[in-house]
Amino acid sequence: PPKLVPNSRQGLHLLYMDLCGPMQIANINEKRHVLVIMDDYSCYTLVHFLRSKDEAPEVIKTFLKRITILLQSLVIIIRIDNGTKFKNQVLKEYFDSVGISHQESSVRTPQQNGVVERRNRTLVEAARTMLIFSHAPLFLWAEAIATACFTQNCFIIHRRFNKTPYKLINDRKPDISFLHVFGALCYPKNDREDIGKLGAKGDIG
Repeated sequence: PPKLVPNSRQGLHLLYMDLCGPMQIANINEKRHVLVIMDDYSCYTLVHFLRSKDEAPEVIKTFLKRITILLQSLVIIIRIDNGTKFKNQVLKEYFDSVGISHQESSVRTPQQNGVVERRNRTLVEAARTMLIFSHAPLFLWAEAIATACFTQNCFIIHRRFNKTPYKLINDRKPDISFLHVFGALCYPKNDREDIGKLGAKGDIG
């Protein structure tokens, strides 16, 4: 089994990945799986929603290309579960081609990838609470998870640095001026040209 890696000294050097699903109810876009990616250095977490676990390799490849350019930092190690979720020759070949070390936890030993497993559970539990509290329909589970992920990145303080994950990875404070309570009533602006003078300027959402 892989040895535990000491705390990374820079963002993106070590990424944890975990795939959760399928969910019992598909979201608005017919997606049932959640790919959770967590940076070891900052604890910054991203989520991607998939229709099938077979989409994971291409989503991961696209993510790695974009994030390395955006943050100007190289991914050195990726640690993932050794289950069937991620055992894919295409991914292995891609990791080898770009020089990423690919570590797999032992089968039925989730504690070896426990960091992201715990974050995964935290996000799902937070989303469940938000859906129950807001009386929102269950097919909005993806929106709830994405909201939970963003708020945790922005507000949880990393004990090692006394900064939020967002501040550590982006080197700036997040803009939270747009935040509202999950499930709050909103009125999307109706800007169609054919609404007429007496037509409603907004829709209830």
